[in-house]
Amino acid sequence: MEEEKVVLVNENDEQIGLMPKLEAHQKAVLHRAFSVFVLNNKNELMLQQRAHHKYHSPGLWTNTCCSHQRDGESNIQAGTRRLQEEMGFTTSLKNSVSFIYKAPFDNGLTEHEYDHVLIGTYEKDPVINPDEVADWKWMAIEDVKNDISTFPQHYTAWFKIIFEKFYSHITL
Repeated sequence: MEEEKVVLVNENDEQIGLMPKLEAHQKAVLHRAFSVFVLNNKNELMLQQRAHHKYHSPGLWTNTCCSHQRDGESNIQAGTRRLQEEMGFTTSLKNSVSFIYKAPFDNGLTEHEYDHVLIGTYEKDPVINPDEVADWKWMAIEDVKNDISTFPQHYTAWFKIIFEKFYSHITL
């Protein structure tokens, strides 16, 4: 099986090439990504705990799902695909905000992403893929914000950035 490739972009989110995912993380090259936030009618956010064998941020809590767009795939198509793969359901998603961040990890890899935040709603329990997700929970938005402040080490780098900078956009 061919290694998954990420879409390399410039600071205007214009595609400039493709690169194997691991290589992009080793070289800290800017690439396109997305972060899906699914909320319920109680204004709770569905969080996932990343699988413990992930090559970065294993076991950390984060947004509902996240990944990388494939060549020619829209943000919504990618988010819908990955939500099904990781959490076992699909729902209508809408584009919210986008931002660039760079976060180095202890293992020598770096996330340097042009991240698109996608928002959706869902009322049922997911059917998680244990290869991708260790656990999940619903958590009130205010509780998430407070918990990140108290226990930042429990959360992924991109999730903390989104909450710090774009908290007001995480609504329906």
